[in-house]
Amino acid sequence: MGGVLAGFVPIWVLTAIGFVAARTDVLGDRAESVLGRFAFSLAMPAVLFTTLLDGSPADLANRGVLAFVIGTVVVGALGFAVQWRVFRRSPPDRVLGAMAGSYANAGNLGIPVAVGVLGDSSFVVAVLLFQPVVVMPLVLAAVEVGSGRRGSVARTLALLPVRNPLILGSLLGVACALLDVRLPDLVLEPVAALGAAAVPTALVALGLSLGAARPPRPGGRAELGAVVALKLLLHPLVVFLACLALDVTGPLRLAAVVCAALPTAQNVYVLARRYRPDPGLQRDAVLVSTAVSMVTLSVVVLLLR
Repeated sequence: MGGVLAGFVPIWVLTAIGFVAARTDVLGDRAESVLGRFAFSLAMPAVLFTTLLDGSPADLANRGVLAFVIGTVVVGALGFAVQWRVFRRSPPDRVLGAMAGSYANAGNLGIPVAVGVLGDSSFVVAVLLFQPVVVMPLVLAAVEVGSGRRGSVARTLALLPVRNPLILGSLLGVACALLDVRLPDLVLEPVAALGAAAVPTALVALGLSLGAARPPRPGGRAELGAVVALKLLLHPLVVFLACLALDVTGPLRLAAVVCAALPTAQNVYVLARRYRPDPGLQRDAVLVSTAVSMVTLSVVVLLLR
């Protein structure tokens, strides 16, 4: 238990530092935006590039990843049904609501958890490839079609790898590994140094976002509760059951369930803000699930390790 808590302590402390910094305004109004863009656009792609460069792309295709994919599909479908039948949402809102309940924050929080708690970021890399490369295009296409904006679907999907630095860094790492490209230390050392800043920067930015966030909207608490329950409770449970069915054990099962227990990704809110006039559900889902996940992630690791 002590080892598990030791892995989470840096995550809690760095997030708390960001939270206090936001409350005291020591970094200014734009700190969250600047640090978040730095982590997303530079530091995290460097981590993904070096991780994939040293590993084998075949390692990303395993039964643990399959269990995560199954869990994401099942929970996403259930979230869509709940948005449709229970809350009577429009087709685009059904898709965005389902995404809020099944799209994990594998970037901002997943990488720090993988590095600090799991000791290996390879599974998170697989999730980061699956979600933006497979899930995001499907969601974009569904929302575009549901919103009557079909003409921009092809262009949006075609530019996705270029516009998303995480995908670009991952694809470059995969390409170098497949082609057996050996980069000189003169290139790798600066990239590794940049990647070393990813975890602390992302966690401080996460704390800044929590400290500056507005309280959840008073209306729609049932809908928000359903989305958060789907993400933090049902998603890891379904992935765990899929692991049992596929005979996934040990560290691979732990990594799959922990990734499923990650909170709603901020990309969900960014996407919802682009298409909906009031993306309050997605914003609140990110806020509440992130805060609660600090507890639920610890419980998941304690139970499975």
